[in-house]
Amino acid sequence: MRTTLFGFVSILLLLCGCGSGSDKSQAGKKVPVVVTSMIVKSQNVPVSFEYVAQTQSSHMVNIQSRVNGFLEKRVYTEGEVVKAGQVLFLMDMKPYQTQVDASKAALAKQEAALENARLNLARVKPLAKLNALSQKDLDDANGSFQTSSAAVDQAKAQLETALLNLSYCTITAPFEGITSASLLQEGSYLNTVDSQLTTVSALSPIWVNFSLSENQVQNYREQVVKGYLLAPIDDQFEVKVIQLNGKIFPYTGKITFTEPYFNPQTGTFLIRASVDNPKGVLRPNQYVRARVEGAIRPNVILVPQRTVQQSAKGPYVWIINKENLAELRPITLGDWQGQGWLITDGLTSGDRVVVDGTVGLHSGDAVEVKAVLDNQEESKGL
Repeated sequence: MRTTLFGFVSILLLLCGCGSGSDKSQAGKKVPVVVTSMIVKSQNVPVSFEYVAQTQSSHMVNIQSRVNGFLEKRVYTEGEVVKAGQVLFLMDMKPYQTQVDASKAALAKQEAALENARLNLARVKPLAKLNALSQKDLDDANGSFQTSSAAVDQAKAQLETALLNLSYCTITAPFEGITSASLLQEGSYLNTVDSQLTTVSALSPIWVNFSLSENQVQNYREQVVKGYLLAPIDDQFEVKVIQLNGKIFPYTGKITFTEPYFNPQTGTFLIRASVDNPKGVLRPNQYVRARVEGAIRPNVILVPQRTVQQSAKGPYVWIINKENLAELRPITLGDWQGQGWLITDGLTSGDRVVVDGTVGLHSGDAVEVKAVLDNQEESKGL
């Protein structure tokens, strides 16, 4: 009886022991980490550069009086957009109208004298041929006619000057643009030296000015020389304007001027882009951001931002080796491009990079790839 009971207990303990060992064996096996990966490929990646910029009118003119006199009336509404030839101010015309009338009268007098001299010359010529009058009489008649002709020309010029001065009493906009406030009020005396009335500034095209430091210019040139950066043909960069609200202005521009001299006061070179602004949305002296596009990074690797991790030793990514095990790979970061990073060192074309599922991942962990993202599609979204 005791033997039977002992044997039963021994078998039970043996079975329990076997079961416990099996559980420990199962617990020792790690479940593969489920991740999303991407096979990276070298590609030509368009790059852009952003700079703080300020708008400037491409054509700004100070409106001043061209004759002396009293300001009679301001016609335009301050701050509005005016058309070319639109009347802005009216000056007192009466003094200049009087000059016009006097010049017309003087011209009529000289024309009458010319007609008299012409008739006299016509009478003297045939008589001189018959020797009825002397050569001196003919010379005097001819000289009188030429003098009267010159006096008529002078009177015409004086009338033209008077008419021109009268026209200057009506001050118009030289081109389409936006006006500033009137600097002088009605009744003010204007002179041609210092009587600025307002300004008219063209809105389209509008200039977008930004600056590059000496280091930025040198760095750009070195990258082009080394082949790290390809400039567009004939350096025809495209400039996009980013407004204060973050929206991209619908019209793009081209760089039209690069300051050839280094400005020692600011430590920069001035760059100017010309942008169409037909609706006048952009106004002079606004602060915007200029995005310069057109350059290309040849044969580089671009990865989504979320793949890059940081440690005390620097940036790294997780890759999947041939044994489907996680491996930490230190990398060297290039420029920030959209929502991704350009990788300049550490990855080669064909590497499998873990995009999602890196939380809790350790070197040597077995991984199970849930999905493989397309490198080209991901790049388009960056």
